[in-house]
Amino acid sequence: MTWDPNAFATFDVLRRRPVIDLTTALPPSLAPHSIVDLGCGAGPLARLLAAHWPQADVLGIDSSAAMLRWANGTPSRVRYLNADLADWRPHWPVDLLISAGGLHRVDEHERLFPELLQSLAPNGVLAVALPRPQEQTAHRLLLETAADGPWTHRLEGVWRPMPQHPAQDYYDWLSPLAVSVELWETEYFHVLGGGVPLLQWLHLAAMSPIMDRLDGAQLDRFLAAYRRRLEAAYPEHPSGNTLIPTKSLFIMARVKG
Repeated sequence: MTWDPNAFATFDVLRRRPVIDLTTALPPSLAPHSIVDLGCGAGPLARLLAAHWPQADVLGIDSSAAMLRWANGTPSRVRYLNADLADWRPHWPVDLLISAGGLHRVDEHERLFPELLQSLAPNGVLAVALPRPQEQTAHRLLLETAADGPWTHRLEGVWRPMPQHPAQDYYDWLSPLAVSVELWETEYFHVLGGGVPLLQWLHLAAMSPIMDRLDGAQLDRFLAAYRRRLEAAYPEHPSGNTLIPTKSLFIMARVKG
């Protein structure tokens, strides 16, 4: 069964291409009866999978109750569960465990990934796209801005360090448990139109802790300082567009039948 290109239109520009690359790399013979989307957010991938495999039971897991309220606001047959991605494991064999975001912020990948693989049914597949925001200039500039201003004490410890394991580590952890492991890394270059503010496009979830701790004039000053750094690092092309690079590491592992 091929993927309907129109189905991906529900994803924002930042996530669409990695989701396409992840789902189209799934084994063509895969016909799952049980699917779990880890870090499902507002549920677009879970709903896409439910439409693609109408016979499958689809469960979306996310640690954000707010995101799951958004997910439940869109009618679908997908079930959703609010749970900590670091600790939640399925208590039934799953044919497809998939994640297009969220796991890059979970600790102890050396424990997490083998345990996920052990949760699979025979011939089951683990498919993960790991964003690499820690390798982005925008993320480095965000941390620099947080450490350079009158807001520093209020933002101390806001961002936990994210795992930064090379592909070799994931192969070492998964290959003893899998019949096949595929890994690849892709750098994407997004063309941001001049009508979209750079700060608005880049901040996404990383800015949420700042919104929780700063407000009023202090928040405005922080955003202005961050914006100046971003505009210097991502110069505008004469056409009015800006080129934004992002990276993702992809992991595809299958267990024996």
